[in-house]
Amino acid sequence: MNEGFLTDEQREVLKVATQNADTLSSSPISPKTLLSEHQLKVPAAGKAPTAGIAVRHVRRSHSGKFIRVKKDGGGGKGTWGKLLDTDGESHLDRNDPNYDSGEEPYQLIGSTVSDPLDEYKKAVVSIIEEYFGTGDVDTAASDLRDLGSSKYHPYFIKRVVSMAMDRHDKEKEMASVLLSALYADVINSTHIRDGFVLLLKSADDLAVDILDAVDILALFLARAVVDDILPPSFLTRAKKTLSESSKGFQVIETAEKSYLSAPHHAELLERKWGGSTHLTVEEVKKKIDDLLKEFVESGDTVEAYRCVRELGVSFFHHEVVKRALILAMESRVAEPLIMKFLKEASEEGLVSSSQMIKGFCRLAESLDDLALDIPSAKSFYQSLVPKAILEGWLDASFSNLSNVGGEVQVEDSKLRCYKEEVVTIIHEYFLSDDIPELIRSLEDLGAPQFNPVFLKKLVTLAMDRKNREKEMASVLLSALHIEIFSSDDIVNGFVMLLESAEDTALDILDASDELALFLARAVIDDVLAPLNLEEISSRLPPDCSGSETVRMARSLVAARHAGERLLRCWGGGTGWAVEDAKDKIQKLLEEYESGGVVSEACQCIRDIGMPFFNHEVVKKALVMAMEKKNDSVLDLLNECFNEGLITTNQMTKGFSRIKDGLDDLALDIPNAREKFYFYVEFAQGKSWLLPVFSAQLSPAMVVAST
Repeated sequence: MNEGFLTDEQREVLKVATQNADTLSSSPISPKTLLSEHQLKVPAAGKAPTAGIAVRHVRRSHSGKFIRVKKDGGGGKGTWGKLLDTDGESHLDRNDPNYDSGEEPYQLIGSTVSDPLDEYKKAVVSIIEEYFGTGDVDTAASDLRDLGSSKYHPYFIKRVVSMAMDRHDKEKEMASVLLSALYADVINSTHIRDGFVLLLKSADDLAVDILDAVDILALFLARAVVDDILPPSFLTRAKKTLSESSKGFQVIETAEKSYLSAPHHAELLERKWGGSTHLTVEEVKKKIDDLLKEFVESGDTVEAYRCVRELGVSFFHHEVVKRALILAMESRVAEPLIMKFLKEASEEGLVSSSQMIKGFCRLAESLDDLALDIPSAKSFYQSLVPKAILEGWLDASFSNLSNVGGEVQVEDSKLRCYKEEVVTIIHEYFLSDDIPELIRSLEDLGAPQFNPVFLKKLVTLAMDRKNREKEMASVLLSALHIEIFSSDDIVNGFVMLLESAEDTALDILDASDELALFLARAVIDDVLAPLNLEEISSRLPPDCSGSETVRMARSLVAARHAGERLLRCWGGGTGWAVEDAKDKIQKLLEEYESGGVVSEACQCIRDIGMPFFNHEVVKKALVMAMEKKNDSVLDLLNECFNEGLITTNQMTKGFSRIKDGLDDLALDIPNAREKFYFYVEFAQGKSWLLPVFSAQLSPAMVVAST
């Protein structure tokens, strides 16, 4: 280098810089850090070098050295400095030919994991808001169905009610109408039940924002019961899960005492919020009948379709199909018009394919009953189905349904005749309440292989009637189980019922709850053993409504005081609690033994009204005769047998129970065995007992007694 142009001062600066550079080149430490560790050599003149260090960035360490403080906290003794520490800021130029997008700094963006339930709740709010604005039930049903996620439907119930509670009466009425319309088509009884449970549990929170929340929610609850989308038993069951101090408990109390117990409460509740948008199921059915009759008289298809559309119940169009076909069966003159009506309704999209199939399925299920009034019903139906499929207004997939509702198939004449006969027998029983006469009628039919079919018919017919008939059906099942039905008959009958539960629910809205009560009551009445419920459940598909019904029955049986409650589940017309019946039997026998009259004792037994439990009379009478050494009660049993009050089956069961408990009786009554076999010999002489009972008595037992 030519240094001739440098001044002495410049040469001194260059020398110092060269020495510093030599030191830096031998250290792996950052140049800036190293510079801050050593005293910098400065020119003798005391002037700082050109690339000097600002005073505010220099401090003295405890060792006396000058240390340069890094900006932004980087550096320090023995460190590598900040990550990517450079003298100046570097910027990427995207226009640079050597630009590499991989050198761009990464930026982490937070993303919230979506919860399906939260998404569902947001979606249903918009569906409900739109429904409140338009009143279009069909659109709301379609949107809810498109959402899928049926397991979240209880939250829809909660949301639609809670949103309506804070609005006008119009929206409250619309909410009730929507729930009734969606029931059995989009939402089921479990969704309704769980949705109202959620509402009851959140009643305390709702009351914070809505002052009269308790009264409004009680109205919704009572209205759901009146609209047959909630069973009355729900109130009792739900009350047990709530604290008495909670608002939910108050809601149930208000619904029961202020609304459901009032005279004419159904009419009042249906019009509480104006009722202008509400049509009950019966009203819809009547309107369908009227428009079909008017169509047959006028032949005006356009007017008929307009009336169907005005009903605004596209989810119920299967009822239009069913009633139209029944009308065609009743009047062959109307048949061509009805066929035209249904064909064009399908072509125009007024009645959807699924509703058409559902209408045919429901008609098929009721063919046996229709045949009683319309003899040609089955032949008409069998000729109509292939014709409708050929013309294109009934989907061809319907022909593959060989067993719609468990019964639509070609049946032999014996089974058809049996069904016709038993329907008449059951109707007569509901009028007369004469169990012995019904049993005689069944025995005369001589078709024990069809006993499960009888059970299905009995329960199905009772479900569509009042509580009196339901109670009578349960009592009859107990009597039949003792007299002529085996346990397998009972199990098979309930399996048939549960397999067709979904179809039954089309006509009986709370069919699932009713069937659960019949099942639970059968367990309490010893018609079914608890293990039979497991057997029934194993014979059903795991996700069908029948399986849910069995689970519900198990819960009812497992509840506290289940026996007393289930014996009175239909109002307790004849369903005495077992303990009450035992007490009454004991008292009437004691009164008779102390000098009572036979006729009065017989009348007391009749008044108990539990003929299926008369084996308890036999058992207690025999025990009393053993204990008090008074055989006069045998005269009472003889009179009861002669009058038909106690049957041979009941007598045999009573004696069998004594035989099974002889060992225990012998502890208190030493001569119990001798007395028992004396009574057996007496009963055989009077023909009280079935021959099978004598065969069960081993010779060794008889010898031991003597």
